[in-house]
This record gives sequence, C-alpha cells and structure tokens, in this order.
Amino acid sequence: MFKNQPKGLIPAALSNMGERFGFYVMMAILTLFLMSKFDLDGGQAGALYSTFYFAIYILALVGGVIADKTKNYKGTIIAGLVVMCLGYALLAVPALITTQWIALGALLVIAFGNGLFKGNLQAVVGQLYDDPKYSDKRDSGFQIFYMFINIGGCIAPFIAVWVRNTFVKMQGYAYNADLPGLCNSLLAGRDVDTGIFLEYANQVSQTEVNLATLEDFARNYLEAFNTGFHYAFSVAIVAMLISLAIFLFFKKSLPTPGAKKTAEKSDTEKAEIRQSAKEIKQRIMALMAVFGIVIFFWFSFHQNGLTLTMFAKDYTDLNLFGMSMSAEIFQSINPFVVVFLTPIVMWIFSSLAARGKEPSTPKKIGIGMGIAALAYVVMCVASLGLPSQASLDGAPVPAAERVTPWILFSVYFIQTVAELFISPLGLSFVSKVAPAHLQGLMQGCWLGATAVGNACLFLGAVMYQSISLSATWSVFAIVCFISMAVMFCMVKWLERVAK
Repeated sequence: MFKNQPKGLIPAALSNMGERFGFYVMMAILTLFLMSKFDLDGGQAGALYSTFYFAIYILALVGGVIADKTKNYKGTIIAGLVVMCLGYALLAVPALITTQWIALGALLVIAFGNGLFKGNLQAVVGQLYDDPKYSDKRDSGFQIFYMFINIGGCIAPFIAVWVRNTFVKMQGYAYNADLPGLCNSLLAGRDVDTGIFLEYANQVSQTEVNLATLEDFARNYLEAFNTGFHYAFSVAIVAMLISLAIFLFFKKSLPTPGAKKTAEKSDTEKAEIRQSAKEIKQRIMALMAVFGIVIFFWFSFHQNGLTLTMFAKDYTDLNLFGMSMSAEIFQSINPFVVVFLTPIVMWIFSSLAARGKEPSTPKKIGIGMGIAALAYVVMCVASLGLPSQASLDGAPVPAAERVTPWILFSVYFIQTVAELFISPLGLSFVSKVAPAHLQGLMQGCWLGATAVGNACLFLGAVMYQSISLSATWSVFAIVCFISMAVMFCMVKWLERVAK
C-alpha cells in the first residue's frame, strides 16, 4: 500500500491525524453539549452547529489566500495549529463559557485555526505528486492520507465520552442521555413527567431522590454533566500539541507549494506557465462543477453529528450485548470504517486499473453520491411508524419503541463507503486539475463547498423537530440521487479537462 509513495506523505498524514483526533473529540459531543449546557432544542443547537461547521470550511478559503499570497504554506499550517489549540483551551474552561454566544466565539477561534491548517496541508500533499515519478499514485496517496487522518477519529469519541462520564461518576452520578433535557425543563418551569424523572434520577444517583430534592438533583446533575463536557474538550489541546510537534519535526521533508525557484525552471513548470487563459478557465469551471455537487453530499453526510446523533439519543436502544452505550459512540463508526475499508477499496481500484476498467475520479464521485442516498433510504425504512418529535413534546420515547442500534451502525457504514468514493478522491481531483498558481485557493474552494453544505445542516434539525422522521430522511436521499444524476451527466467533460 505504501510502495512507491513519496516520503513526505506519512509525516503529513500523521500531523493531520493528531489534528483530526482533537476535532473528533469535540464533534462527537458538541451537539449534546450545546443542548445540555444552554437548554437548547435541536433546531437552536443545529443553528450553532451549522454556523461553526460552515465557518470551519469557509475560512479555509481565507487560509488558502493567505498561503498563496505569502508563499509560506508551512508557516500558515503552524499558525493554524497554534490558533486551534487556543480555541480548545477556551472551550475547556467552564467559567469562561457562560453563554451560547461565548461558546460560539471559542468555536470560531477553532474554525479560523482550522482554516489556516486544513486546505494548506492538503495543498502540500498534492505537491508531492507533481513529481512525474509519483503522479500515477495521486489517488492512492490521498486515500492513504485520508485513512491515516481517521485513525485518531476511531478512538476520539470513546475518549471524549470516557472523560465526561468519569467526571460525572466522580460527582456521584451515572450517565443518562435523557436526564439533561428533563433537568433543564424542570429548572425552566416547563411541564415534566415527575414519575419518569424520579425513576431516572434514582437510577443514576447514589442517594435517594424524592420530589422535595428533585430540583437540587437537577441543578447538581447538570453541573456535573456539563463540566464533564468541558474537561473532555481539553483532550483536544493535547492532540493539537502532538500534531504541532510532528509537523515541526518533519517539515523539512515536505515541499512548499508555489515556492519560487532561482534555478532554471523545468519543462513541466514552463508548460504550466504557458497554460492558456482558456485552459485555466476550463479547469476552474470543472472544479466549480464538482464543488457544486459535493455541497449536497456534505449537507447529508454531516448530519452524523447533528440529526443522526439526536436520533441515537432519542430513538435508539443504547444497550448492546447487555452493555449500555452513550449516544456519542456512534461517531466512532465512520473513522473506524474509513481505516478498515481504505485498503480494500484501494485493492479493488488497483485490480480494476490492472484490467483497464478502473472508473475515472468523476465517475467514482458520482457512484459515491448514489451510495450516500442509499444510507438515507435505510433511515427512511427504519423510521416508519416512529413518533415525530413534535408529537412527543419533549417526552422520552419508551424503551419498547426504540430501534436497534444496528440501524445506525449500518447507516454509518454505508455513509463511509460513500465518503471513500468522494472525499479523498475529490481532494486528488482538485490537486490534479487546479492551476499551479491557485493550488491553495482551489483546495480552499473545495472546503468552501463543504462549508456551503454545512451552512444548510440546520435545515436537517428543523425538519427533525417539525415533520415525520421518514420525510426528513427522504430529503437527504432525494438530493443525493439528483446530485448523482447530474454528476454522471458531466463525467465526459470532467474527464477531458482532467487529462
């Protein structure tokens, strides 16, 4: 798998792996943290979640412009890691994060650091494959890069949940996903089924809770639960420091995209300089077309941290093989499957290539959109007959009516297969097609397209709160199927431009 790959690939992947570990720690718990800490419903939490996710990727455009203008890609990457570390440090201090707007401010600091880091590291990786010796390994190189950055994500949700639940346990309580909502409702004076509340309270508390002490319990449980969240965010600080150390140690082995050379330019470089305005325009138009398609993939895919996490909390039986799970644990499925399936997918593509039957990168992206649609078809079928959030009016779903966790396992698995057809290969496509002097900007635009999809994430939360579950999932299935059809209509043109 690593044969004939450039030496700088693994150091770059390891640096990104540390950053992604910290990111997955935060994203696994972010939605439920916002709902618990600030007494938000799904729609309100979804709006903050969408804003943050939008900022993460749109600021990659800013990071790309800064790196392209300064020609200091490595310095921009280092600055990004430092800024992200600061943002996580702010988020980890309970006394600082007193309102949802202060929390959003800390999240935007993280987003700015990510914008400086993410697209520019991808540009550096793309530069490794501009050497003709490695050019035919570009797709497989980005698949390896993508696999490595997900290794940390496999365990990040478990670490986040362990830190939070350990602190809750130290305060004399146990974890229960439904209790924060009930506690917030009681303290806000909303109607609560006190019978169910008392039952849950006595299940998690080491001391007996009765009606007279229920309000004190609610206040103390929320304090323990939310502080545990803050301490879980601190794990990301350590991850950023490790990522920074790896990058600093290996940065000399990595190229500098766009760096000016005093020596005579090679024939390849001269050819790129002589690219006509028409060819550059065609390349940019092709990239913009692909960016438009992937908007709808990310709009659907990143529901994993929003509506699918809410579904895990609200409708899923969180007991498996006699063990109790946290709703956030499902977030580990995606990175685990990426790591597990990447070598298999690479082998399949390699076998097809040996027979001259490997699909082009644009075809692979189209296939990925169809696979993504299938994930939500599964959700539609699994949600038939389940009560809507509007009809529940804040009451928990009875255990007997909850669905098996295998539904979400299968959906996350299908989503990840789709991701492997789209995300790493999309990065490869951008690095191959982008004009040489716009590498950082075009990688930023790829992330900008992701940002547009993320800006629409809140629509999923609004639908989840307002209409039937099956109708909600149908929207995602339909937009993915339509995107697949449009992508296949453009395949021949995209293949010509990419030659």
